[in-house]
Amino acid sequence: MPHPAVSIGLLLPTREVVMAQGELLRWNFISQPFGALVFMTAAFAETNRLPFDLPECETELVAGYHTEYSSMKFAMFMMAEYANMVTASALMVTLFFGGWQVPGLAYLRLPGLAVSLIQVAAFCLKVGFFLFLYVWVRWTLPRFRFDQLMDLGWKVLFPLALGNIFWVSWLILIGWI
Repeated sequence: MPHPAVSIGLLLPTREVVMAQGELLRWNFISQPFGALVFMTAAFAETNRLPFDLPECETELVAGYHTEYSSMKFAMFMMAEYANMVTASALMVTLFFGGWQVPGLAYLRLPGLAVSLIQVAAFCLKVGFFLFLYVWVRWTLPRFRFDQLMDLGWKVLFPLALGNIFWVSWLILIGWI
């Protein structure tokens, strides 16, 4: 019997998810906007970016790992945070925004190397857009209080996630997916 992680990886290969989003109107963001919104909000929370950076807010800079570590140890924390942002952005692009697919690229009949370079550039540009979005949200939104964060999670995101499950089930039932 295969390991459970192996069988899960066989059920949802990311290459097949991207290939199913070959056209602009087939991007999962179009058919699952609530899922994309919940995923993006959860990615912001998971990466401890503003407005979800409650443990590391500026009033607590004299406590915690900010004073315990310096130099390269602190830099490793920061690099891990940015690596997490890149990973979350790449997942967002892969699952909801067509991955490396460029709509209409097949009609240009370019050589294989040119197509590959354009697809890599498209993926990097999409990931770069979401990295910019991380920075933009940090500059724009104020930090949540803890009670506001709990209200957002339980009163907004959880019902949206459940609604997304019913929405996708309905799309599968009527044959759109």
